[in-house]
Amino acid sequence: MNARRYLTIAASALVLGAPLIGGPGLLGGLAVAGAKADTADTRKAAKAAKDARKALAKQKAQLAVTLAEAAVAFDPKNGEYRKLLGETYLLAGRFVSAAQALNEALSLDPASGRIALNLALAQIANGEWTTARETLTTHQATIPASDRGLAFALAGDPGTAVAVLSEAARQPGADAKTRQNLALSLALAGQWQQAKAVAELDLPADQVDARIMQWASFSRPQNAYDQVAALLNVTPIADKGQPEQLALARSMSVAVAAQQVADPVDTFMPGIAVDSAAVTVPAAAPAEVGSVAAVTVAAPSVSMAGGAQIVFAERAEVVQTMPVAVARPVRAAAVKPAVEHKAVGTMRNVKAERASFAQSNGQWFVQLGAFDSAGVARDAWGRAIKRVPALQGLTPSSASVTTKAGAFERLAVGGLNRSDALALCRTVRSSGGSCFVRTGAGDKVASWAKGTRLAAR
Repeated sequence: MNARRYLTIAASALVLGAPLIGGPGLLGGLAVAGAKADTADTRKAAKAAKDARKALAKQKAQLAVTLAEAAVAFDPKNGEYRKLLGETYLLAGRFVSAAQALNEALSLDPASGRIALNLALAQIANGEWTTARETLTTHQATIPASDRGLAFALAGDPGTAVAVLSEAARQPGADAKTRQNLALSLALAGQWQQAKAVAELDLPADQVDARIMQWASFSRPQNAYDQVAALLNVTPIADKGQPEQLALARSMSVAVAAQQVADPVDTFMPGIAVDSAAVTVPAAAPAEVGSVAAVTVAAPSVSMAGGAQIVFAERAEVVQTMPVAVARPVRAAAVKPAVEHKAVGTMRNVKAERASFAQSNGQWFVQLGAFDSAGVARDAWGRAIKRVPALQGLTPSSASVTTKAGAFERLAVGGLNRSDALALCRTVRSSGGSCFVRTGAGDKVASWAKGTRLAAR
């Protein structure tokens, strides 16, 4: 993979926001915690860190690593120096070492979204996609939604990425970076027509097709580290981890996994049961809800010859003409409905399903797909209710959307609260369907469904 080529894919700020490694946004203003004495070692550490930042800014990766390692050796309990060390490892393409250093830095500075984001990228590059998603989920409050959303897509969960970025793109002041990150996430989710329509909002017309072709190639990584290396414009190398003498002492480890977070990533994944009692939903806005999770890095060896290919989470229904050769996940076994149906379609069963997923005035929708016309959407609904008993008795909604890519009819089930929407989407996915959860966007009861409801009374 040509890293420089793919970095130009993200020229319109698709590279997860501000510079992830180097630059004043990351490295400026080192602050030593506490009233630490100005010893000879701390002075040496500060000098080494200062020189490491200069080397990092000049893209001198190996020199930066050597200097940052010296800073940590002189002052091992300084979280800023460990963050700096992790960033230099990222620049050097040493993703295993980066994950170790950044994990330790995060234990010393658990409120740093920048460390958490860089740690998630290192974990993705090491093929630790589940761990990366956990990191992103537990640090929602400190990682901007535009960055967090695309990182979710790189971590194999484009469904969550689309949900996060769709919400962020609707906010006042949403910028081109957020919209283009959404477009790329839609592409990684296989929704090429929608990706193109969103990309057209900020790109000249003569550049859109070329961008889509670049994304098509970008979406087929050969190794776990390909996409991260491309976005950071670095060359990955085989890495056994940071020197053992630099490891943070066990006594300095911070146990933070007990903190609860809203909407764990498993709620967006197909066929994975989530213990609802273990999920605490705070009152904060959904774009930013955060806490900290301790991550243990297994330090696998990165092989340049070939690595495990990213296996993406279940995709939303595709409206596209461009195939994407990414390995599809094995679907989990269908979840047994809470109410056993002896005769599907009877009034008794319909009422039971309504009780499970009550439609009222909720603002959350489960989108089942986007189709060429209302007739096609109606046929898709007919197939869906046969495949997913939980949809029976619910009223479908539709919304006509016209973009430069064409006109589409979105099919959804709405009027739900958030927990019901997430639970219904999991049920749809476990039954072999595709969906994602979003808020309402002009959805109304499908015109072709109104007659069906009256006939059923």
